[in-house]
Amino acid sequence: MNKYVLKKVGWALLTVLFVVLLNFFLFRILPGDPARTVRDPRLKQDAIIALRERFGLDKPVINCVEAISPLKLGSCAANPLETQFGRYIINLLQGELGTSFHTQRPVATILYENLWNTILLIGPGVLLSIIFGVLLGLIAAWKSRTVLDYSALIGALVAWACPTFWFGMILLFWGTSQFGLPIGGKITAGGNFSNVWEEWLDIGRHMILPTLTYSIIYAGQYTLFMRSAVLEIFSEDYVLTAKAKGLNSFQILRDHALPNALLPTVTVVALNLGFLVSGAIEVETVYSWPGLGQAVVEAVGRQDYPVLQGAFLLLAISVIFANLAADLLYSYLDPRIQTG
Repeated sequence: MNKYVLKKVGWALLTVLFVVLLNFFLFRILPGDPARTVRDPRLKQDAIIALRERFGLDKPVINCVEAISPLKLGSCAANPLETQFGRYIINLLQGELGTSFHTQRPVATILYENLWNTILLIGPGVLLSIIFGVLLGLIAAWKSRTVLDYSALIGALVAWACPTFWFGMILLFWGTSQFGLPIGGKITAGGNFSNVWEEWLDIGRHMILPTLTYSIIYAGQYTLFMRSAVLEIFSEDYVLTAKAKGLNSFQILRDHALPNALLPTVTVVALNLGFLVSGAIEVETVYSWPGLGQAVVEAVGRQDYPVLQGAFLLLAISVIFANLAADLLYSYLDPRIQTG
C-alpha cells in the first residue's frame, strides 16, 4: 500500500477509536437506569440492586474515580478490567454490545435482525436513486437550457427539498387509496402463504411505497450533483479540444464528461451509504417498517441506552468506513490525488 492509503486508513482507525471512547462516556452521563424502565411500584430495593448488578452498573465507570468524586461515578477499582469501561472494551473486542434494558436480549442480536430489514428496504432504493439520479443529471446537462433541463432541475430541487416524513405520508395516502397498497409493516399480519414466493410477493408490495419515497428523495440530490459536475466539465479546455477533433456531444459526454463528473458524485453516494445503516429513520417510522431506524425510535422512547449505544456505534463506524471507501475510490478514479 502507498502512503496515501496508509494515511487514510490510519486516520479512519483513529477516528474509530475516538468514537468508541465518546460512545461509552456519552451514554454514561445521560439520565436513566434499567430499574426505572420497569415502572413497577412494587419493585423493592433488593430487586433494583439486582438489576444494576445484572447490567454491570454497580461497578465504577473508570478506575480510581474518587479523584473526580463530584461526578459520583462509583468507587475506586483495583483492577481496571473490573470497571464499566474495562468491561465495555472487552465486550466490544468479543463482538458483544451489551443487553437491552427493555427486552433483556443481546443488543447485537437486535441490531443484526433490524439491520437486515433495513438493507432489504433501503438497498433497492439506493440502487434506483443512483441510477435515475445520475442518468437524469447527465441528460439535464446534455440538454442544458432546454425545457427538459429546466423540468429536471425543478423536479430535483423539489424532491430534495421535501421533508422525508411529509413526502412519505403523501405517497402513503396516494398509494393506499389509489392502488390499495399496504399501509405499513413488512408483511401482512396473520397472512397465510402457501409458498415462499407468495410471502416474498407480499413483502414486495409492502416495500413499494417506502422504496419509492427513498428513491425519489435521493435521486433529486444525485441529479443536482451530476448536472452541476457535467456542466462544469463542459467548460474545460479538453472538452473544447474534443469538439475540435470532431467528436459529437454524446461521445464527449460518454468518454470525457461522465468519468470526471462521477468523482464528486462518488463521495456523496459513499457518505449516503454510510448513513444507510441509520435505517432512514423517517421512512421506517412513516411506514412502520421493522428496521434499524424503527428500533432506534423505540429505544429513545424507552430510554434503552444499550440499544442506542450500539446503534450509534454502528452508524458512526459505517460512516467512517464509507468515507474511507470514498477516499480510496476517489484516488483510484483520479490518481493525481495520491500525489497531491
